[in-house]
Amino acid sequence: MDAALWHDLLHPDVSILEKIIRPVLVYFFLVVSLRLAGKRELAQLNPFDLVVLLTLSNTVQNAIIGNDNSVLGGVIGATTLLTVNYVVVRFLYSHENLDRLIEGDAVVLIDNGCLLQERLKKELITRTELEEAAHKQGFTGLDLIDRAVIEPGGTITFVGKKPQPEEMRYDEVLKRLDLISQDLASLRTSASHG
Repeated sequence: MDAALWHDLLHPDVSILEKIIRPVLVYFFLVVSLRLAGKRELAQLNPFDLVVLLTLSNTVQNAIIGNDNSVLGGVIGATTLLTVNYVVVRFLYSHENLDRLIEGDAVVLIDNGCLLQERLKKELITRTELEEAAHKQGFTGLDLIDRAVIEPGGTITFVGKKPQPEEMRYDEVLKRLDLISQDLASLRTSASHG
């Protein structure tokens, strides 16, 4: 390999300090922007959200690396992003109030089996999207859900309804009938052998 190729690969076109400052600024811009966009952008993606996130990464690429296409420049930018993220996560871990301010609080979407339309509207989640999320967690319908909460990270947690007393009695009767059937079968088997 010739020296010019190595120079292009390893020599950043902008200063190392600029290489460090650019990703830090973009990182904080994206954190604030995604927080303002809402929790749904973080986990419950529809095709439109996915397109926005994919193009967002391409849009800010030049802001992070500038006119630099060197390997060293890319490594410096990536290392800076990873380091800043590590420091921010560690800092927020020990500062719960600040973390709650940045992340936000959990939002109840279904309470005692009642769908809270205003909260769905505020979080920009349609009933269909909520049903799809419930299906992914093994629920066949929203009527089986006692409580649904969108967590600060964007994940929706579902808690199923507990069986009603009538259902519990019915299940108990079925279990007892099964035991009686098994006992009768064993009595018939022992009577036929005896």
